[in-house]
Amino acid sequence: MNVNNVELEIVCGITSKLPATKLPEIAFAGKSNVGKSSLINSLINRKSLARTSSQPGKTRTINFYNIEKTLYFVDLPGYGYAGVSHDTREKWGDMIENYLNTSKQLKAIFLLIDIRHEPSANDKLMYDFICQSGFKPIVIATKADKINRSQLQKQAAVVRKGLEADKDTVIIPFSSVTKAGKEEIWKIIDSFTGI
Repeated sequence: MNVNNVELEIVCGITSKLPATKLPEIAFAGKSNVGKSSLINSLINRKSLARTSSQPGKTRTINFYNIEKTLYFVDLPGYGYAGVSHDTREKWGDMIENYLNTSKQLKAIFLLIDIRHEPSANDKLMYDFICQSGFKPIVIATKADKINRSQLQKQAAVVRKGLEADKDTVIIPFSSVTKAGKEEIWKIIDSFTGI
């Protein structure tokens, strides 16, 4: 899709009521500092619409980005960030769970995993939870530019094994630096939204 018009339209905090939108929604989940904001910015050809930070845990709300008035990118709070209280982390978890279970327009969920590392216990929990919510997660293996190209398939296999994902689970190595994987991700988004 040729993206020219993007707007951060809805921001939902812990106490906010989730919106009943009319457009297809594509959600992005992942632990803090895995590169969610960088991925979203890459997909919409922006440098800083989704806020990136060297400090993890920046996204503390559910952010709805209206893309060309045809769909929403929904940026979920990063999980697993130790710099906030246990109580706050639990509330973020409840917020994500509520969204996944109640959105009528949610078409697909991208789960971001750092390709350099084995998935964490939180990554596995999120993968399982997405599956239990009736969705088939599409795994985006981020930071692909940080490893040799010859290692990509091997590391993708490490991610698959760590998540205990079946062979049908799509895993796309992605780099916000080189834009590798961007076209493939857009093809998947188009297939879910029919745009």
